[in-house]
Amino acid sequence: MGVSRGRPSTAALALRRTAATALIGLSVVGCAKFDDTASTPFTPVPTFAPGGDTAPGRPAPTAESPAPSTSPRPLAPCEDADPSVVATCLDTTGSLTMLPDGQTALVTERRTGRILRVAPGQPPAEVARLDVDGSADGGLLDVALSPTYAEDNLLYAYVSTSFDNRVVRIAPGDLPKEVLTGIPRGPVGNTGALAFSSPSELLVLTGDAGNPSAATDPGSLAGKLLRVTTLGPAPVTGPSAPRVALSGVGTAGDVCVDPHGGAVWVTDRTPLEDRLQRITADGASGVPVWSWPDRPGVAGCVAGGAAVAVSLSDANALAVLTLDSQTGAVTAAPSLVAQDKYGKLRGAGLGGQDQIWVSTENKTDGQPGPTDDRVVRIDAPLGGGGFD
Repeated sequence: MGVSRGRPSTAALALRRTAATALIGLSVVGCAKFDDTASTPFTPVPTFAPGGDTAPGRPAPTAESPAPSTSPRPLAPCEDADPSVVATCLDTTGSLTMLPDGQTALVTERRTGRILRVAPGQPPAEVARLDVDGSADGGLLDVALSPTYAEDNLLYAYVSTSFDNRVVRIAPGDLPKEVLTGIPRGPVGNTGALAFSSPSELLVLTGDAGNPSAATDPGSLAGKLLRVTTLGPAPVTGPSAPRVALSGVGTAGDVCVDPHGGAVWVTDRTPLEDRLQRITADGASGVPVWSWPDRPGVAGCVAGGAAVAVSLSDANALAVLTLDSQTGAVTAAPSLVAQDKYGKLRGAGLGGQDQIWVSTENKTDGQPGPTDDRVVRIDAPLGGGGFD
């Protein structure tokens, strides 16, 4: 008996048309080509939400209304992409001193004699320019704030001339006045540093001027930590020379005072080792606290709480030494912070928000980058022996 072959029903025809349409759609999707770059990673513009997603309720980009460009904005000359960088395009620095607000610093350019005020988001502003001899390792080496700086804006600077190293006092709108002159100058070893230990006493750290025997000679101002109490504009030489707190200093690094307890610390470099010393309570001698036989180039220092941080110019790092709360002795090997990130570090100061500010000296025997030399903020270790 044959099978009856009638015309398909209306429902059957509709079903067939639906299936055919679906097959056509599948074949179109299978042959589609997309731009592979749409799946590659990209960096969103900083003002966008994390991930670069379209905000809720905002229409998706179209051909007529494309998404904003995600290409990074080209940096202007002397603009640094690192948010920790405070100032750029400086000449090689000599020191860094924090101002009382903790958010601004004075940085010295060793060879040009300029003192610059630097702050985040602001261009460096020249405060003063001194006539210095920046040859060899001399120049404008350090600057200290007067204990009454908020009222008088007085500064004290350690500088090199063509024939000596000296300390001068700088008043706004006035010529520098001599405070201490006749510190020997040599082919090397001219670096020096300043810090107030009290409102009436200025500590002056002098280098050995390349002559180690001068550092132990009682008649020489070279290679010493000096206590200067005559702070007016009058030279101090000969019989009225300042009292010596420490002898035998090599190439001077820095002198720093702990604002919490008043302890005084000194860094210097010798032919055998680099050192960190603490001045005794009676102020008559130094106690070696740590030495570096590998001589990483100790420079600026910061003391606070239960730690001391030391800039290392040759090791390209900030060394942090934890101290015993009772004896002041170093309890463990120094930890290195920001190693090989900013190059040769020189000056150091303790800023606000638990940050250590450092300056670089990459334009002197370093490998300067396009924005060197710089001032940079580094987060200070906190708690358990940190700068709290």
